[in-house]
Amino acid sequence: MRSRCIECGYVGEATPINIFCSKCGGLIDIEVIYGKGVSWDSINGKEPSIWRYRELLPIPRNVKRVSLGEGCTPLIRADRLPGLNGSLEIYVKFEGANPTGSFKDRGMSVAVSLANHYGLKRFIVASTGNTSASAAAYVSRIGGKCIVLVPFGAVAKGKLAQAILHGAEIYEVRGSFDVALDRVRKILMYGETIYPLNSLNPWRLEGQKTIAYEIAEFLGDIPDYVVLPVGNAGNIYAIGKGFLELYNLGMIDRLPRLIGVQAKGASPMTRLWREGGDRLIPIERPETIATAIRIGNPVNWRRALKIVRRLNGVIIDVDDDEILYSQKVMARYIGVGCEPAGAASLAGTYKLYRDGYLDRGDRVICVATGHALKDPDIIMKMDYSRRVYDPDELLNVLLERD
Repeated sequence: MRSRCIECGYVGEATPINIFCSKCGGLIDIEVIYGKGVSWDSINGKEPSIWRYRELLPIPRNVKRVSLGEGCTPLIRADRLPGLNGSLEIYVKFEGANPTGSFKDRGMSVAVSLANHYGLKRFIVASTGNTSASAAAYVSRIGGKCIVLVPFGAVAKGKLAQAILHGAEIYEVRGSFDVALDRVRKILMYGETIYPLNSLNPWRLEGQKTIAYEIAEFLGDIPDYVVLPVGNAGNIYAIGKGFLELYNLGMIDRLPRLIGVQAKGASPMTRLWREGGDRLIPIERPETIATAIRIGNPVNWRRALKIVRRLNGVIIDVDDDEILYSQKVMARYIGVGCEPAGAASLAGTYKLYRDGYLDRGDRVICVATGHALKDPDIIMKMDYSRRVYDPDELLNVLLERD
């Protein structure tokens, strides 16, 4: 196992303590060298969590897992969707079924397990919400301290409530998520013995790549497309990395195309993709109703750009109306209640189908990244029937209706 800097290319020893390049301070990737005997047969029958893939994770055998039963989330067939008329074979990978309600739990389990093994008990994250909820829960498992930086007034109540409940020390920062994350990086530069759990930490992304493993294992085949929301861009990289590793091991015989979906008010990577360049221009004040992806300067943009190109994918954006429509469709036609950011995957699928990018019969996986209860305020603003009746009056109304 070794690390490779995504900026200067330096190859060094991979240890969970080191999350930045020792030469230039850039972000690093973890390159796992697998032994013989890793196959689907070696996985079959193991526990229903990400830890069924332990042979594919860069974790020493003597590391004690810190787990809440994350992973093995449902892969749900969408049999009827308005506007598609059965044209696509769509499945929803519902990450809201994880313990704290988002895909973040996968990475937290791996990162906190490794940190705990090395005796680290102080952690820090910047968050739009889901990261803080997940980090606080997993750090509480080991009796550690979790410091959370969130943009003031811009985090959904359902997410902030989780961080509070799990005992996190919360600091609200005037500015965007990008400002909060910049402060985390500055704190780390001072040499504080505090461990970051944002997606700049490559060990966290190692846990998130298990989404790819589950799609391949549970579907029993490889889809044509995997579509998912993009905020800080760590998850799209992790999932692409997972598929590439399976392919290199001979466990799958082809790769899916990877589609990243941003919200229009927070879409610096979409702009970069359209212009065909190699330099990200941040959005200083990102705005979207999908708070989980309200990020204007994604720290993992280089990783994501490389992996999307490798898997012959594309990065697009959708507006808030498209996201909210898809959130309703997911709930009312599939039965999946996800937060707005999670619905961006279906919104992107609709858009690509309308634009002729997707063909009839294509098999598509939409990754719904977080649970609907993460952001109840958005749901309560939707139009719905609400009337108050006396009990006897209600009975008469309902009988007349039937």
